[in-house]
Amino acid sequence: MKKTIILLCAVLSLGAAFDASAQTLKVGTVAVKTVLDSYYKMKEAEQRINDARNGYKKEVEDRLDIQKKLGDEINKLSEEIVKPELSKESKEAKGKGRDEKIGEYKNMDRENHEFQTQRERQLQEQQMRMIKGILDEIVKVVNERAKAEQYDIIFDTSGMGTGFPSVLYAKDSYDLTQSVVTTLNKNKGSEPASAEAPAKATPAPKEKPKK
Repeated sequence: MKKTIILLCAVLSLGAAFDASAQTLKVGTVAVKTVLDSYYKMKEAEQRINDARNGYKKEVEDRLDIQKKLGDEINKLSEEIVKPELSKESKEAKGKGRDEKIGEYKNMDRENHEFQTQRERQLQEQQMRMIKGILDEIVKVVNERAKAEQYDIIFDTSGMGTGFPSVLYAKDSYDLTQSVVTTLNKNKGSEPASAEAPAKATPAPKEKPKK
């Protein structure tokens, strides 16, 4: 019975200490996704990206129109070549012209594909730069607010997909990184070598001398 009372007192004391610590810990939350959706600079960035994408689509359409016209010319030459009333010389001349246009068409097709790939990559890079700049602004505001109002830790409640870690701000005193590194490295050089020895290569059998 006495041991039970002592154990109960210990548990209550531990709970009281935890409650006191929790009361001194100031925690805040920020829904980063809501901030992004509501920030005017994000809306402006999205509009610039949309304008750039529309301009890119127009460029692609113009290029494809030129390529289509070239394809129509190739088809027309192919139809003319098979006409029975056409002389041999004319057929050879049109065939040569068609072959040249086919080569031009293939080059244009490759260039258009490369153009689309390059422009898509440029748009993605531009979008990432814009969003990163905005996210950096958010982090700055969160950190300034946290320090000014003495928050201990601030969480992002948006969940996955914002590009942010779940913890937006934490006091340096909570960072255990160096302590963990020190603990892991303290036994360096004092641990025994691994028991597993590298396998030795089996020597090749010697050839018997020929008689």
